[in-house]
Amino acid sequence: MSILNILRYPDPRLHKTAKPVTQFDERLKKLVADMAETMYDAPGIGLAATQVDVHEQVIVIDTSENRSDLRAFINPEILWASDEKQVYDEGCLSVPGIYDGVERPARVKVRAFDADGKPFELEADGLLAVCIQHEMDHLKGKVFVEYLSPLKRNRIKTKLLKEERELARSQTRTAAVR
Repeated sequence: MSILNILRYPDPRLHKTAKPVTQFDERLKKLVADMAETMYDAPGIGLAATQVDVHEQVIVIDTSENRSDLRAFINPEILWASDEKQVYDEGCLSVPGIYDGVERPARVKVRAFDADGKPFELEADGLLAVCIQHEMDHLKGKVFVEYLSPLKRNRIKTKLLKEERELARSQTRTAAVR
């Protein structure tokens, strides 16, 4: 297994639409395992393939406290979403250190395949429902900050670009010292 590089907002690759998976093979199983390892290492509770620059409809999620409930959702689709909404403070591995409230349906029913190609349906509420919807947005090329006001979104973009420049500068200085 490998730790994969997570794209950071506002990287344009985060806005690519993911294609459906057509082959349920060892490559897919390795991708799921690598994504899970990357998510746990980050640490996070969900990761979409888009975030690691693989534009296929693959999501891994584990909302358990002890990392014991890893789920893979291949080619997921929401069959039903409740009219009832709820606001959760969301964060994202591609938008590190930023959390803000996003309103989404409180409950969803999703259909997907597991990594072996076996279909399943799942009804979810609470954090799992939020996580499923958040990660499915990534597959459509949407990042959670796009639900925020343009002012907040621009502040976040500016902050993250500044952090990236500072990190690049410090790495250049470190390399020059060696």
